[in-house]
Amino acid sequence: MSELPQGSVIGILGGGQLGRMLSVAASRLGYRTHIYEPGAAPAGDVAHVVTTAPYEDEAALRAFAESVDVITYEFENVPTAALDLLESLRPIRPNRRALAVSQDRLTEKDFLTGIGLTTAPYRNVETEAELPAALAALGAPAILKTRRMGYDGKGQIRFGDKDQRDWTGAPSVLEGFVKFSAEVSVIVARGVDGQVSAFDPGLNVHREGILRTTTVPCGLSQALLTDAVLLAAKIVNALDYVGVMGVELFVTPKGLIVNEIAPRVHNSGHWTQAGCAVDQFEQHIRAVAGLPLGDGQRYADVEMENLIGDDVLRVPELLKQPRTQVHLYGKGAHRPGRKMGHINRLL
Repeated sequence: MSELPQGSVIGILGGGQLGRMLSVAASRLGYRTHIYEPGAAPAGDVAHVVTTAPYEDEAALRAFAESVDVITYEFENVPTAALDLLESLRPIRPNRRALAVSQDRLTEKDFLTGIGLTTAPYRNVETEAELPAALAALGAPAILKTRRMGYDGKGQIRFGDKDQRDWTGAPSVLEGFVKFSAEVSVIVARGVDGQVSAFDPGLNVHREGILRTTTVPCGLSQALLTDAVLLAAKIVNALDYVGVMGVELFVTPKGLIVNEIAPRVHNSGHWTQAGCAVDQFEQHIRAVAGLPLGDGQRYADVEMENLIGDDVLRVPELLKQPRTQVHLYGKGAHRPGRKMGHINRLL
């Protein structure tokens, strides 16, 4: 694929905050965006066109595809039938293999271990009847996660030292406990020409299964920083990937363990908006449009903090703070667990 000329249209599946920030980045490079979203679309405030239709609407999908030059996405769980139709009309970047791998936790772990990387020990658990054997094999504590659709701590059950009869209600993966000192994430990009560029790894802090802060620098040794970037590069090269990917890693006494991958721009990469000349959103647009990747070198220390639920009520005070960027997502009423925005604070 040659470089998309200015004025081309980039189709984005999903109209949430990631689609919103991708649209802003695309506009800076002279592109328009067309959002396809079945529900409310905060990205519609800044996009050129929005289609509001379910993923089962073949006529709407066809019209969307025919109006754009390339298709990307802001979340993984787009139905296969919709992707089949769209791919027959326009290129999808990142590719379908990346989606297939990341949509299913078992497939993802099998892929990662298959290319020689380390994950938490795991067992496939198709039914509740298979759970006792999996627990016996891995021991407790352990975490049962639905194979599909889980995010921000949803679809997860923690098993302690005592036997429990809880069940997720869907095919799941049981993950053994990993003793880790920190979680870091690498935001890595790969272009259509195979060029790979990674941002500095960030230190992540979660509460109740939701990312609260990401801080750079992350405090790892130079050796581990190098390992993290090389590991992320190995993943995107193995997938023949085009675009930005988030790779979450556990730091353990035996080295880095892959927690999960996300084939899209990632919450833990928002710090790049304040710390780099080219942030993760522009880097993704560059990649899917066939442009050269930008310079992702960090020039500032940054802490990103998610504004979740009623955190958004702090905005008037946050706007007064020095060295602080405020990014609001244009969503409606706040509620517990809902990401309403984020701030990037220069340290």
